[in-house]
Amino acid sequence: MAPRALGVIMNGVTGRMGYRQHLVRSVLAINADDGVELSDGSRVRLDPVLVGRDSGKLAEIAERHGITRWTTDLDAALGDEDCPIYFDSLLTAVREKSLIRAIDAGKHIYTEKPVAESVEAALTLARKAREKGVKNGVVHDKLYLPGLRKLKRLVDSGFFGRILSVRGEFGYWVFEGDWQRAQRPSWNYRSEDGGGITVDMFCHWNYVLENLFGAVEAVTAKAVTHVPSRVDEHGNRYQATADDAAYAIFELEGGVIAQLNSSWCVRVHRDELVEFQVDGTKGSAVAGLHKCVIQPRETTPRPVWNPDLRETESYRAQWQEVPDNAEFENGFRAQWEQFIRHVVEDGPHPFDFMSGARGIRLAEAGLESSRTQRRVELAELRP
Repeated sequence: MAPRALGVIMNGVTGRMGYRQHLVRSVLAINADDGVELSDGSRVRLDPVLVGRDSGKLAEIAERHGITRWTTDLDAALGDEDCPIYFDSLLTAVREKSLIRAIDAGKHIYTEKPVAESVEAALTLARKAREKGVKNGVVHDKLYLPGLRKLKRLVDSGFFGRILSVRGEFGYWVFEGDWQRAQRPSWNYRSEDGGGITVDMFCHWNYVLENLFGAVEAVTAKAVTHVPSRVDEHGNRYQATADDAAYAIFELEGGVIAQLNSSWCVRVHRDELVEFQVDGTKGSAVAGLHKCVIQPRETTPRPVWNPDLRETESYRAQWQEVPDNAEFENGFRAQWEQFIRHVVEDGPHPFDFMSGARGIRLAEAGLESSRTQRRVELAELRP
């Protein structure tokens, strides 16, 4: 049986994430493998319609990948009844208005995060989607990383015993843009354009902590701008108005304490750009993007503090690597496939607008904690 086609409006594919992760490595990769397989064995191919403001870039991308449909008219795309799904990877500052238009058009929504610039706006989106009866999903890509999937396997197996704490380090040095071209777009460093590492990363940390260890109940954070002046894509110097590093303590349900540092101003001295160490009464683990190593209680060494002697132990050699035991596909693609099954056959997909709103709530609480220099408890959200 030939796969059936499902039209998908993709808004924002001229940007780095929209193009690389969502168009090329997800939608087009799915089609290269003959579509998404459903529970009955049938398959669904995705028919993308590219939407954006720059007709030249859209035409070039469409020609490069053999895509026949693109437009700069979002309303025209939303009026296409053969396209039941709308995907958004626009800038945060303009995403909310586009999502509202898509909901009003009756489209099922799959979107990057943050879904809006405030908790109240995110809750409004959730209410509108519920009233309109459209399915909605928010990108939660970190949960699909091989390293975190192995970590989830350990949690579910009871490997850790009682989990005590989580320590996370994320980041790398983003060049200022003068003598080396920056690896991130300049809007990331302007709060007026929706930038800031707290807004960006706390949305990730919320769903990672919530789905692996427990809901966040309180946060104490410090957000800072370490590099106050940068050079943009056109060679113009500008003042950074958004935070480029955030240091936080998250209190989770069940008494687990998580400490996470997020920084675009740190030089990497670890195996991967993000790493989480989880310590429990029966064992510990360190997970990155791909790798995960463990140290069970039974094989834990007995270190002795003696600053007078040079260390002779290789502490990293005392850990055991967790095997893949499966073939892990691209995390963005894996969630795309999950959302398509959610739309077509009502398969499970818990990462909706409310999950996105909880991420924004944590970011807002983190910024409030930094501004007021106090611990902030998270209020319950109701759709």
